[in-house]
Amino acid sequence: MRRAVITASATAAGVVLLLALKPHDPAASRTISATGSTGATGSTGSTGSTDNGTAQDTGADSRTLTGSAVNTRYGPVQVKVTMAGTRISRIDVLQYPTRDRRDRETNEYAVPVLNQEAIAAQSADIDVVSGATYTSEGYVRSLQSALDQAKK
Repeated sequence: MRRAVITASATAAGVVLLLALKPHDPAASRTISATGSTGATGSTGSTGSTDNGTAQDTGADSRTLTGSAVNTRYGPVQVKVTMAGTRISRIDVLQYPTRDRRDRETNEYAVPVLNQEAIAAQSADIDVVSGATYTSEGYVRSLQSALDQAKK
């Protein structure tokens, strides 16, 4: 009888914990960008685009390429790259994981670092940011898909 009470209590506690989990809300994502000329970063309250890999002309020798949205363990990551000729001049992160306060804090630190590294390297061959491994890997894959479009 004693085992049955303990088992029932443990099962009830497990069910309560499972029901307390919050699902990912993709509408809560924000945009973070970096510009190649100044290296400055900033954020806006935009939810970003759901465009998967289309190119747009934005000026005489400038074009904008949107990378594919890459699903990671914690949510999607998607970047938009502005190219001036063959150089990356700006990177906007349209989507990144923002499930909870910790995700937001981690990614609001990691995304500007990733942007600066990618602009400095002028490629997707960059290191991951410690503590934001999944976001970093999604960022690199989305950035590479945008750069692949630039080669076409």
